[in-house]
Amino acid sequence: MAEYKSDIQIAQEATMLPISEVAAKIGLSEDQLEHYGKYKAKVDINSMANMPSRAKLILVTAINPTPAGEGKTTTSVGLADALNLTGRSTMLCLREPSLGPVFGIKGGAAGGGYAQVVPMEDINLHFTGDFHAIGAANNLIAAMLDNHIKWDNKLGIDPRRVVWHRCVDMNDRQLRSVVDGMGGVPDGMPREDSFDITVASEVMAAFCLATGLADLKERLGRMVVAYTYGRQPVTVHDLKAEGACAALLKDAIKPNLVQTLENNPAFVHGGPFANIAHGCNSVMATTTAMKMADYVVTEAGFGADLGAEKFLDIKCRATGLVPSAVVVVATVRALKHNGGVSRAELANENLEALEAGLPNLLQHVSNIKDVYGLPCVVAINAFPTDTKAELELVQAKCRELGVNVALSEVWAKGGEGGRALADEVVRLCDEPSSFRFAYDANDGIEKKLNDLATAVYHADGVDLVGPARNQLKQLEELGFGKLPICMAKTQYSFTDDQTKLGAPRGFRITVRNLKVSAGAGFIVALTGDIMTMPGLPRVPAAERIDVMEDGRIVGLF
Repeated sequence: MAEYKSDIQIAQEATMLPISEVAAKIGLSEDQLEHYGKYKAKVDINSMANMPSRAKLILVTAINPTPAGEGKTTTSVGLADALNLTGRSTMLCLREPSLGPVFGIKGGAAGGGYAQVVPMEDINLHFTGDFHAIGAANNLIAAMLDNHIKWDNKLGIDPRRVVWHRCVDMNDRQLRSVVDGMGGVPDGMPREDSFDITVASEVMAAFCLATGLADLKERLGRMVVAYTYGRQPVTVHDLKAEGACAALLKDAIKPNLVQTLENNPAFVHGGPFANIAHGCNSVMATTTAMKMADYVVTEAGFGADLGAEKFLDIKCRATGLVPSAVVVVATVRALKHNGGVSRAELANENLEALEAGLPNLLQHVSNIKDVYGLPCVVAINAFPTDTKAELELVQAKCRELGVNVALSEVWAKGGEGGRALADEVVRLCDEPSSFRFAYDANDGIEKKLNDLATAVYHADGVDLVGPARNQLKQLEELGFGKLPICMAKTQYSFTDDQTKLGAPRGFRITVRNLKVSAGAGFIVALTGDIMTMPGLPRVPAAERIDVMEDGRIVGLF
């Protein structure tokens, strides 16, 4: 039996090329790189401003995530390697991992097995400091806001209507609800406050949707941080803070170039969560990659009802990008979990549960094909515990419904294990499509919420509760009604209840809060009990992570 190796062992045994050699593969010179050590660099995209886009864009998404894992990033990396292996010039565009999940329940997020981006430890831990810069810009806005209130408050900000949160890139439930400014007059105005995880910050969302530094500065200026006593919005521009924030982000905004285990180029840049933000890597990385290769593989976070929906309805709407093909990743294990099998029993063959879990996959596929009008293939991400009968059942059921299927063995075999998927994706890229959005952005907020919920989640509709109804009225009166919708919803279910697996029917989505992210360019709808600051699990992954005397990191996935 072959020796089992962890992801980090495989990554640490890899032979990496100097990043300048990786860059040369896509025509980048040394002058266009800003080195962060030997194996990672930021890229000067200004030098490519006038280059035409030539690539076909491939979006990788997945079924609703489960504790069993789906392997979306692994599949993305393996597909890019397979495309390069078969002679197609390909670049990969991924999001940067957040420290919260790395130290929490998920562990590392740079792919898995023999389909990873490296240096894996650097990418998962601090990387090039982008998230720290984003957090600093976010918290500078918070500091200037409270400072303005202390020194005469000439804008007339109502401290009870401050909507800007501080942030930290860590899962820390203790910071969800706090009171600050305590101590006396010199210490500020006491008020209730809260922290978001950095990846949920509007600065992160705007950073990833910006087309350049000038556009980012404009987006920062438009961000609404509070309301006056007269209930008028106060922006970052009103605080005169956008210039300083842009100065903090001037280096972070440049895409980060790394490599796969097979030494193929990859951009890893930006990283908003898809359950509470738009879940896509930066527009600058995606559009730059499309000038440098014939195919670009990118991913969107969590299930297709979150990440792919927001990629298509928000990122594509903002940029004009349209994927040529979509890959929906599924595993036998995750489908059995959706069919009612506990995590402890997932390694055992169970065809009945597997068939019961298939509607979750098929609904995601139907959404991509029928709601958005895009060509789609299912990638079955193979695990060693999958039986032949289980794999054949998934393929047969998909084909019965006219769904393209390809077995992906990239976790065990790298690019070689993705040849079949790569060939199918290339075929799909040449098929005609009729891309459309799930809703019309010019409609009212409530209609957009209902259109999205009924078309993508297959809900019966949306119920606005608590302050959401008044918030909707105010947002439309202030002129924000024609912005797209960014649903903040549990990633584990099509519903807003994480316990309802599969493809439920006969439910409604509860929207409890609406707020504008004017800089990012969308309305955030908080549904169910979703939170913008996660907590650590009972046994966090941080307990397993350590560093040896020689500087080698262990326990990171």
